[in-house]
Amino acid sequence: MGRKAAKPRESRSLSEIMPEPAGNARPNKPESSATPEPSQKLRWPVEKTPARTVLVTGATGYIGGRLVPKLLEAGFAVRVLVRNASRMIDVPWAGEVQIYVGDLGHAATLLAPLAGVDVVYYLVHGMGTKGDFERGEREAATNVAQAARDAGVSRIVYLGGLHPQGELSPHLRSRAEVGRILLDSGVPTAALQAGVVIGSGSTSFEMIRHLTDVLPYMPAPKWVRNFIQPIAVRDVLHYLVGAADLPPEVNRTFDIGGPDVLRYGQMMNGYALEAGLRQRPIAALPVLTPWLASQWVNLVTPIPRSLAVPIIASLQYDCVIHEHDISRFIPDPEGGLTTYRRAVRLALKKMRDGEVETSWKNSSVEGAPANLLPSDPDWTGHTVYLDLKVKKSAAPDDELWRVIEGIGGDNGWYSLPVAWAARGVLDKLVGGVGLRRGRQHADHLNTGDALDFWRVEELRRGRFLRLRAEMKLPGRAWLELSSEPSPEGGSTYTQRAIFFPQGLAGRLYWFAILPFHGIIFNDMASRITQTARANAAIAVRQSAVLNGSARQTATETSDA
Repeated sequence: MGRKAAKPRESRSLSEIMPEPAGNARPNKPESSATPEPSQKLRWPVEKTPARTVLVTGATGYIGGRLVPKLLEAGFAVRVLVRNASRMIDVPWAGEVQIYVGDLGHAATLLAPLAGVDVVYYLVHGMGTKGDFERGEREAATNVAQAARDAGVSRIVYLGGLHPQGELSPHLRSRAEVGRILLDSGVPTAALQAGVVIGSGSTSFEMIRHLTDVLPYMPAPKWVRNFIQPIAVRDVLHYLVGAADLPPEVNRTFDIGGPDVLRYGQMMNGYALEAGLRQRPIAALPVLTPWLASQWVNLVTPIPRSLAVPIIASLQYDCVIHEHDISRFIPDPEGGLTTYRRAVRLALKKMRDGEVETSWKNSSVEGAPANLLPSDPDWTGHTVYLDLKVKKSAAPDDELWRVIEGIGGDNGWYSLPVAWAARGVLDKLVGGVGLRRGRQHADHLNTGDALDFWRVEELRRGRFLRLRAEMKLPGRAWLELSSEPSPEGGSTYTQRAIFFPQGLAGRLYWFAILPFHGIIFNDMASRITQTARANAAIAVRQSAVLNGSARQTATETSDA
């Protein structure tokens, strides 16, 4: 009994999800770049006393965002720990959980969220991060282990990765070490180990999908012959929810996988059959190193290099389960575990129906700016470049807003598609996200959504959209689009590009692209308003036809 995908709803601001402070206290406005203060509870909904309370870390990620609704359906009281509260503004279940701001890397921020918690879900992993990420992962796991023990938590549930014995890639090694730290914490821990997770929006599924869709013939690394035991995301969630009820004496790892053991090449062609494509001939080439393969994946799929590298590194090994002991404690789902082909079929259906709940696209991107746009007075002392366009439209403001909210993805950016595509290719070449992330929903946006190489930073539905650039840039950039009703009728479209240059390179970049901006942004503003006007005219004609048909039917009825 899953929940249906959320429909668009009135977007809320941070002030609406954060309570008013008592007295003269001032609330901390969370930003991901700052070290958070000791955890601040953002919402205490009125609810009945629950049987048990769980804390979910990584709740804005792919698995966490799907797990929380399942836990709510199972009757748990759910708390979530996030680093940036703005990511929760448009989450459909945000009003049903207690939201805390904190960071696993800062132990002081864990005290309040863990107080009175029975089960902790550890769903955080720094895949795609640079530098000494292993040390950061180790410190975060150690902080959670100690804080959970001190708080009297009854159970930790961790989702790690399947891995062989022996030498591992840095990311698999880090995930295994996190599991060991939690298992040694003194708190009963279930460390579930999964391989390739198949579901709409999962990184592994999207990589398979795009490689198969794009390439009719695939020269591939030799690891396409390795054996993989994929598991459907619905089965992962089944085991995660069930792990909360494990007996207290259970403190161990559990391998979890689906019923099929396939070569990676077979998984690609299994997808092709379900997608109505011809099976792809695959040639395994020993010359494609993991590094070269990750560059290839970065170029022909929307997966950025920072994610492609650890995924490819993990595929150098067979990825199959060595035991299925979890079935002794948690029965398999009703009807059995989901086969690979059925998991692909379900994922494709969700994509066609626009019901993708979470996606890898909405995960934080390594190296992408995460700071919110400063308020205008804070710009004093900074070099800021602006490009402002204001256009009048005969279309009503709600029709203009529909065009604004539908921008990007398959609808494009309303000006020189070749130029936008070229900018996306250049971004991919330097390891950025590129332009092909698309959008999660066809006709509406939520705060935090990825939108091609932008991210929705602020959304006041019906009025204002701010996008933060996540492409590689020598500075920070935003694009604002807004719709307002005009006193004389119709609407006013305002478009503002904002760029904070970094050093000389940033200034040279701005002036190098300035001539193109004059063409692209002006054309974009004109075409958006023209599209809104054309859509409004079509709506008027359709309404006239319907009204005429209704009057004719009424006349014929009265004559009869």
